[in-house]
Amino acid sequence: MKKPLQWMGAVCLALLLSAPAAAGDLMMARVNRLFPEAMTLLQSAISSRGYTVTRLQQVNENLQRREFKSDMYRVVYFGKYEEVRQATARNPGLIPFLPLNITIFAEGDQAILVTSHPQMLRDYFPDPELKPLFERWEKDMLEIMDEVREAG
Repeated sequence: MKKPLQWMGAVCLALLLSAPAAAGDLMMARVNRLFPEAMTLLQSAISSRGYTVTRLQQVNENLQRREFKSDMYRVVYFGKYEEVRQATARNPGLIPFLPLNITIFAEGDQAILVTSHPQMLRDYFPDPELKPLFERWEKDMLEIMDEVREAG
């Protein structure tokens, strides 16, 4: 089995729980909605918390080259401009991790949401002044995933 398929299989196995789950450094949720509707719900949940969706990245072509079959797979990038600007001005090492993002992909008539757990950032950036920011990101990510999941 190819490595991307192994990874996807591991993610799907971890998604057997209906609520957002944490698997190591990942947060995941299964949504009982078709991909297009789940994508709309995700963007709405992000915006309702004051974030701006900055980019929607399609990754289908790269996956198909690796023999992963899906026509619905996106990465949704989002953030709060001033918050990101201030955080990266004080801690330039945060730049590769921002803006925040959630990956959404179709699995049959459901959608899967996956993101890096903001707690991971605390391990790399122990600055006590960043702790409240990382905690809020974690809370917001959980609320976003819950809102999308519960709408299903």
